[in-house]
Amino acid sequence: MSALRNYIDKIKPNFEKGGKFEKLHSVFDGFETFLFVPNTTSTKGTHIHDATDSKRTMIIVVLALIPAMLFGMYNVGYQHFMAIGETMGFWGTFFFGFLAVLPLILVSYIVGLGIEFISAQIKGHEIQEGFLVSGFLIPLIVPVDTPLWMVAVATAFAVIFAKEVFGGTGMNIFNVALVTRAFLFFAYPTAMSGDQVWVRTKSAFGFGGGEAIDAFSGATPMGQVGTAATSAVDLTGIVGQPLNFWDGVIGLIPGSVGETSIIAIALGALLLLITKVASWKTMLSVFLGGAFMGFIFNQFGPDTAVANFPWYNHLVFGGFAFGAVFMATDPVTSAHTETGKWIFGFLIGALAIIIRVLNPGYAEGMMLAILFMNMFAGLIDYYVVQANIKRRLKRVTTK
Repeated sequence: MSALRNYIDKIKPNFEKGGKFEKLHSVFDGFETFLFVPNTTSTKGTHIHDATDSKRTMIIVVLALIPAMLFGMYNVGYQHFMAIGETMGFWGTFFFGFLAVLPLILVSYIVGLGIEFISAQIKGHEIQEGFLVSGFLIPLIVPVDTPLWMVAVATAFAVIFAKEVFGGTGMNIFNVALVTRAFLFFAYPTAMSGDQVWVRTKSAFGFGGGEAIDAFSGATPMGQVGTAATSAVDLTGIVGQPLNFWDGVIGLIPGSVGETSIIAIALGALLLLITKVASWKTMLSVFLGGAFMGFIFNQFGPDTAVANFPWYNHLVFGGFAFGAVFMATDPVTSAHTETGKWIFGFLIGALAIIIRVLNPGYAEGMMLAILFMNMFAGLIDYYVVQANIKRRLKRVTTK
């Protein structure tokens, strides 16, 4: 590392004011602070200094997402070989999924970070770290067969209109990754719904066999429930095998790349909670809100399959758990007061189930629930603070 540090110090003057590459200072600074902790400190104002800066916080979130990503890669290969009726060993299955998911990751980062770099150069600011997480989340919340050009367009839209126009990292009111998915959902609905988009049937760079036959159903469990014509539905996998609660926990089912395995998501949640990067209050309250509203609909809801869907199944199928752990807890777009975190999370969980039940056209519900509550996070905090102020004023005794 000392050799790398020496090399960085040697070329650094070229990127400072007066150097021949001074216009690329923001890009150089971004790479330098990614590799090494900066040795500069604030010189005015009141600040709290800590060993963990925002870049390191973002890296922890990325590390927490890795179990879901790795499992998602394996599941993509698993669903593919099951669909075409072939068997493949563990590494072959994983390698197929790796080749299928890698382009999504590359496109997300190239487009998103490219816009971030350009924006930083135009503004003359440092490159912001927020897209380290958003760029990792986007490939995990879209169907594996989403065309790459669609991912590029949606990512560009989200970074520009959901982040940069608000002032960049820390200023956006909407979760950038979810805005990407929402853009895809409404602009290209055929690429985000149906049976075929959730299972990669094409070979990945010539690996993993040819085109699959059409004799399989790749509908997600929530998609099956949302479109059921009867008041009850038996969940099935892509070749007709029955699915139950534990299949949702394990995650070998159709779905977005990173959302299917509760076990993998729980590993990421554990890291976020141990490092205190995410709030356990927000995370827990989302599940409480979802369980509560699911139970209410089970008891008093309409006689439809999605209303009769057991409340505990709502928590493990679809993107509910992934959204609760990695989206609702976003420190920028969620509530910040301690009481507000309980309210914010509970309403997300409850609203997600309401959307699922009352508007089956949005089989997931979690995306819209989080984006909707992002708008009210600041308002929730405001009223929590005002309630505290009023409560303290009542304690004041005047003569």
